[in-house]
Amino acid sequence: MKKVLVTFNMFREGFAEMESRYDVTFPCGRDFTYEEVSEMIAEYDVLCSMFDFPVDRRLIDKGEKLRLIANYAVGYNNIDVPYALAKGLTVANTPDPVTAPTANLALALLLDTARRVTECDRKLRTLGKAMKIGILENLGTSVTGQTLGIIGMGRIGKALAKRANACSMNVIYHNRRRLDIEEETRLNVLYAAKEALLSQSDFVSLNAPFTPDTRHLIGEDELRQMKPSAILINASRGALVDEAALIKALQTGIIKGAGLDVFEHGDYPSAELLEMDNVVLTPHIGTQTLDTRIIMARAVGSNVIGFLDGDRPVSCVTQV
Repeated sequence: MKKVLVTFNMFREGFAEMESRYDVTFPCGRDFTYEEVSEMIAEYDVLCSMFDFPVDRRLIDKGEKLRLIANYAVGYNNIDVPYALAKGLTVANTPDPVTAPTANLALALLLDTARRVTECDRKLRTLGKAMKIGILENLGTSVTGQTLGIIGMGRIGKALAKRANACSMNVIYHNRRRLDIEEETRLNVLYAAKEALLSQSDFVSLNAPFTPDTRHLIGEDELRQMKPSAILINASRGALVDEAALIKALQTGIIKGAGLDVFEHGDYPSAELLEMDNVVLTPHIGTQTLDTRIIMARAVGSNVIGFLDGDRPVSCVTQV
């Protein structure tokens, strides 16, 4: 019987079908550590990794029987994909279940930052009746009729475009590969060069994957190309943004605000961001709904079954 090693102790109900077919090892009470997986991996055909679990060359080399790395995430920057592919392994991810919830969160950050929802909520709670509530005191930014620039028009970018259209926004996008004209028409989006997108957009949303080429996709130069009234949204990966440059831009009025679900240096934002009223922060909750996480587990299991039994498609990562 094929053996599957799962590094994380969550959402077991999503793995029921996989468990019925193979010899599956789960941790008990906590996630496996890297060292524990290193000691066990030689006996397994499949490794199911979590988005924050490093699958590096050393671990891959220890997987003497390893054929598949099935990642619980759409992103895969925790895996040395080029090395895995060069060794003849297959790497799989879970793009479909994360599309809608991540696009929903990006839109939520956009609306929250534009209308100062979190800021006003915080002030009401802390100041109470001392908070200034007047006609001109809590003015936000309109969304209807404004331009949203989306950088990265993959599944999540397209889903966000549909939601922005529902808010009567104008949507432009920049992508490594331009969409065909039929899809642009269906999505009601227009292609723009990166520089034009930055200069024309009232809101800029980052929806590109993290790769060596996209690190600091938004830095000091790009922030200066944006409107002083613009708001930056990032629900993708933190390192797409030079966080120090963003802090400076927010402090000096180069851009108006930001909505961030991810941060450059791990799970927590820089201290300066915590002090800013013009920034909305969430702790990487793009896919954090219970139903989404269970569906993601099913998608991991489905990738494993499709790979081992060949009875369904596998979401394969082919490049970084």
